[in-house]
Amino acid sequence: MTQSDPGGRRSRTVNTQLPAPPDSPRDQGKRFPWSLSFTWGTILKLLFLASVNMMAIWSFPSMWSQRWWPGLIAVLVSVALIDWAYLSPKRLPAKYLVPGTLFALIFAVVPVIYNAYIAFTNFGTGNVLTREQAVENISGRVSNVPGSTQYSMTVLAADDGLGEFGLLLEDDSGNFFLGTDDDFIQLDPEEITRDENDRVVEVAGFSALSLRQLADRQEELTDLEIERDEGGVIKVVTVTTAAVYEPLFQYNEDDGTFTDTETGVVYTEIEGTFTAPDGSTLTPGFRAFVGWDNFTRIITSEEIRGPFIRVFLWNYFFAIFSTAINFVVGLGLALALNHATMRGKRIYRSLLIIPYAIPSFLTALLWQGMLNQRFGIINELLNANIAWLRDPTLAKVSVLLVNLWLTFPYMFLISTGALQAIPTELQEAARVDGASTPQVFRRVTFPLLMVTLAPLLIAAFAFAFNNFNIIYLLTGGDPPIAGAQTPAGHTDILISYTYRLAFETGRGSDFGLAAAIASLIFIMVATVSALSFRRTRALEELT
Repeated sequence: MTQSDPGGRRSRTVNTQLPAPPDSPRDQGKRFPWSLSFTWGTILKLLFLASVNMMAIWSFPSMWSQRWWPGLIAVLVSVALIDWAYLSPKRLPAKYLVPGTLFALIFAVVPVIYNAYIAFTNFGTGNVLTREQAVENISGRVSNVPGSTQYSMTVLAADDGLGEFGLLLEDDSGNFFLGTDDDFIQLDPEEITRDENDRVVEVAGFSALSLRQLADRQEELTDLEIERDEGGVIKVVTVTTAAVYEPLFQYNEDDGTFTDTETGVVYTEIEGTFTAPDGSTLTPGFRAFVGWDNFTRIITSEEIRGPFIRVFLWNYFFAIFSTAINFVVGLGLALALNHATMRGKRIYRSLLIIPYAIPSFLTALLWQGMLNQRFGIINELLNANIAWLRDPTLAKVSVLLVNLWLTFPYMFLISTGALQAIPTELQEAARVDGASTPQVFRRVTFPLLMVTLAPLLIAAFAFAFNNFNIIYLLTGGDPPIAGAQTPAGHTDILISYTYRLAFETGRGSDFGLAAAIASLIFIMVATVSALSFRRTRALEELT
């Protein structure tokens, strides 16, 4: 392009073509196929995917051997989704959706489903094993029957005393036998190699063990069992003797029953336990599906129904009252500190959130010490001997007050945020129209507050309904309910009562019943939350 100067005396050629931009890494890769460009992000991503796939491959043999097909399928699908999402640069939404979905399934959906499954089983102390494991355990019980065959024994082992055991056995008739894990055969005395002192040295490739070698492998020798063709097993009694042990119970695979070999009593499988006609049972039992039994026990069992109803009613009162009083106190403080003429707002707000900043479990333990009847600082200040945590009524009051101390800062914070988000023009317009301060709050401020706070209050109710920490750490559910046949206390809520049923009954753990109560808790909280959210939809019209 030719361009003239202002005087028109000279002209010059100006190159207006911009220089070509340098090739991007992608273009360079296309131009030079042999040149590869990896960033640190790509390397870290590949290392992450490699570790995920290696962990999955490592878990496959264990799940396959245990025939845990749901877990195996879940791991395969999860790894496939992760690889599909992160090995392509085009699937950006999936990079966020896949991990979020997997975490939601692992930490939310799967526990709920597993809890519901346990609620329909007899899972608990005495019924932990699978059926196959229980049958194997009972079938393996043997006893030394009086008058059974006794043997003199010499302990042998292959590979210079380090390999498989072999027992050289001699019965009362002078017959010799060699017993191993796989065989029990009779020997000719000429097959036994002895030294000049007539001590056994070697038999069929097995060498005699010294006392030191026996001491090193004593535990293995004690667990050794050699099966006989005619029935029973041979077990070591001392280092020089062995005896025949007969099974205590005989398993019948045709009808799935056990028979006592001594008395002939037949044990039939009933809901995960082998039970005799007189009601006696064999342990261990095994996990079995029992249908609605755990749920019907809550209603029909007097030892559970009575305490359950009392705990149920107190649980609802605790959740509703705690949420309401905490909200009232928090909102009141937020309104006071939101006033335009209030001085030192930052200092007061900082002080009010201190209870919220301290871990709740530590605060609960501190309050437990301060409310102690004999040594607590509160009784010392009052110069009284008040049973704050032992009297049924005072214990409930103490729980509510301590929970208020722990929770009102949260209500204060969310109320403050919601108040500051309300346009001041709306309140000023109401005052111009002649509304008083209470009317402004009732008709303008509070409805707008509830638009923001209603979902948070529903969540606070659900949290209070299952607030295990405050009950367990402050009172442990005590004081006990007089006459209750199950471990239930006046301050127990359903979740703490469930915990005590599962672990503190004195009869072992009952996970099936605890899971049934936990399922009912989930249904109740979900129902209340769903109805509350439905009712609060009307508040959306205010926005």
